Amino acid sequence: MKKDNVSLEEELDCPNGTEPDQCFGKSAGRPRAADKEAREQALVHTAARLFMDKGYSKVSLEMIAREAHVAVRTIYVKFGGKAGLLSAAITRGRAKFFSDMTSLETDTRAMEAILGDYALRFLELVWQPAFVDLHRMVVAEARTTPELAETFYDAGPRKSREQLSQFFARPDIAPRLRNDLPPEFLAVHFVNCLMGDTMRRMLFPPDQQPSNADIRRQAARGLDLFLRSAVL
Repeated sequence: MKKDNVSLEEELDCPNGTEPDQCFGKSAGRPRAADKEAREQALVHTAARLFMDKGYSKVSLEMIAREAHVAVRTIYVKFGGKAGLLSAAITRGRAKFFSDMTSLETDTRAMEAILGDYALRFLELVWQPAFVDLHRMVVAEARTTPELAETFYDAGPRKSREQLSQFFARPDIAPRLRNDLPPEFLAVHFVNCLMGDTMRRMLFPPDQQPSNADIRRQAARGLDLFLRSAVL
């Protein structure tokens, strides 16, 4: 029986028949903000692990709820479903990776320095084993599960392109760039210069993970190619 002082959010965080003090090791009572964030993070982490282990299309909401010790309706209320969980996992992982970088909108350094730092961080993220596995999963299931590809693109590549487009449109940056190339094109061009054939290489198990020196070299070459082709 649910205790009288258990909040609605605690009820949603516990499957039917489970006492609140058995969910994520928490006691009854209104959850603190930090506790709520920890619960959501645990749920997102569990979903991401299941997606990568079993494949997105083979994971059900019931499976996620059982592994995370939450009610299925919790997932619907907080994330809207599987796609929302995947989006949250990608968004949180990406934000954590770039968390110590100054925003592209407010960074006052020289354009070359800003793009150089972004290029290196971007490629470090792309070559993370978890990202490589995610990319392979998306490619493998995109035809049969369109929502997977759409969610991946919206939470990852689209975000990067939007940020870069806004950067290239900045009043202090735009005058330095070719005026026949719109910011949206420059964003795509910059990413393409960095990536080269990386996406194709990701489809096959590499002989070895690129070293830090390899990634720095790729970032420097990609940045140089972009600057030579786009800067006045």
